[in-house]
Amino acid sequence: MTLETLNDLYLSELGDIYNAEKQLVRALPKIIARTGSTELRQVLKEHLGEAHDQTARLEWVFEAHGESPAGKRSRGMEGILAECEEMVSRDAAPAARDAAIIAALQRAKHYEMAVYVTVRIYAQQLGHDRTAAALQQTLKEEIAANHKLSRLAAKQIEVEAARAA
Repeated sequence: MTLETLNDLYLSELGDIYNAEKQLVRALPKIIARTGSTELRQVLKEHLGEAHDQTARLEWVFEAHGESPAGKRSRGMEGILAECEEMVSRDAAPAARDAAIIAALQRAKHYEMAVYVTVRIYAQQLGHDRTAAALQQTLKEEIAANHKLSRLAAKQIEVEAARAA
C-alpha cells in the first residue's frame, strides 16, 4: 500500500493493530496455560475476552470505512510475542515465569496503546468521530489492562521481597 494521504496511513495502522490483536488472541491461551498465579490467570482470561471484543470493534471500524481488515502483518507484536514465548518456555520457578509473563504482556499493552492513541488521533483529524470513539473505548480497555498488570507486578515484587528478607 502506498502512503500518500493521512487516510492511507490511518488504514495501514488500523491493519497493523488488527493483526496485533489477532496475534494476541492466538497467543494468550498458551500464555494463560503457563501462568502459576490464579490472579494473573484471571486477569489474562478477562483480557482475552476483551481482545476478542477489540478485534470485533476493529472489524466494525474497517466496515465503517468500506475496507477489509486483512492483509497487514504486525511485526512489532510478532517480536513481542516471540520474546514472551521464549521467556515462558524456559525452566523457571512459577513466580519468575509469572513476572516474565507480566513484563512481556506489558510490552504488548504499551505497543497497543501507542497504536490506538495514534489511530484515534488520525480518525479525529479525518472527521471520523464514530470510529474515533470506538478506538478511544479500546484505548481505555488497554490502559485498564496495563494497570491491572502493573498492580500484579508490584504485588508480586512485594511478596518476593518479603520472602528474601
